[in-house]
Amino acid sequence: MHMADALLAPAVAATMYVASGTAAGVSIHKLRKDDEPKKLPTMAVTAALVFAGQMINYTIPGTGSSGHMCGGMLLSALLGPQAGFLSMIVILAIQCLFFADGGLMALGANVWNMAFYGCFVGYYLIWRPIMRSHWFGEGKGAQRARIVAASILGCVITLQLGAFSVVLETSLSDITELPFGAFVALMQPIHLAIGLVEGLITSAVLLFVYESRPELLQELEPVEGADGKRSLKATIAILAIVALVVGGGLSLLASSNPDGLEWALFGNADAGYSENMGLDEEDFGVQSKAADTAAGIQEKTSFLPDYAFADNDTPVGTTVSGIVGSAMVAGVAILICLAGGFFRKKHS
Repeated sequence: MHMADALLAPAVAATMYVASGTAAGVSIHKLRKDDEPKKLPTMAVTAALVFAGQMINYTIPGTGSSGHMCGGMLLSALLGPQAGFLSMIVILAIQCLFFADGGLMALGANVWNMAFYGCFVGYYLIWRPIMRSHWFGEGKGAQRARIVAASILGCVITLQLGAFSVVLETSLSDITELPFGAFVALMQPIHLAIGLVEGLITSAVLLFVYESRPELLQELEPVEGADGKRSLKATIAILAIVALVVGGGLSLLASSNPDGLEWALFGNADAGYSENMGLDEEDFGVQSKAADTAAGIQEKTSFLPDYAFADNDTPVGTTVSGIVGSAMVAGVAILICLAGGFFRKKHS
């Protein structure tokens, strides 16, 4: 669901930068009061895991489309909404600048669509109410069920909101080739399917954390017999290994079908599926000086465009992209936390 610059008018792109920047500023202010240093390694490794997970497009059968996880629900469930949101900004900014994934002018919109809903709406309106409820009863089994329910509902609902925001932003940008009703009719169902798969992936990761170190999950009430089976270091190490395996290995198995947004815009006629909106991939949307400038910057900064070597289609480029990108995300997350003074134990 990474938007390209051509889908946005400069005024709409600027508005979304302001909206996402405001949410980031509030998150930074909130995190300055945090005193949980254990979140620092968790933030680094889970951000890397989400980066790696976003490299794997899974096929949506019978559609000619594919999807990938966003990760906002996963990060907010482990870190809280503010730290999760800042982690998503790091992920999306690195994808944009160094891998040319999503437009630079559209970065504010991509942060809003892919991070804000998952981290804030997903946390405050779905994750926290369900985890504080008495759904499914009491005990470990009930907590597991609530984790699964919150993960699936959260991913489905927040991805629907993100997909609808894409439609609104392109409509406000006056892209006449995209009739509002037809675009909605394509975007919402395909992202419903994508959200269901992401919900299952998110619940699997969170259930692993629950069995390993349940105190890492936000809003989880301690229950008898729910002690962690692994140390914090072992849990972090396993998640780090999974991130490397996913980014450096499993990413080679990613579906080649267009993702939900690309599928809605361009279809997949080459594989025998519908053309959908039928836009020309080489010439569509809004042309603007701001978009040209942003594209020029990206061309200079992206050393692994489209997660591959610039002049070589070898699969090694994807492996290197997954490993390097995951390491960059983890490193930048740590640097931002240290520079901002987040997650330091405060002393009177």
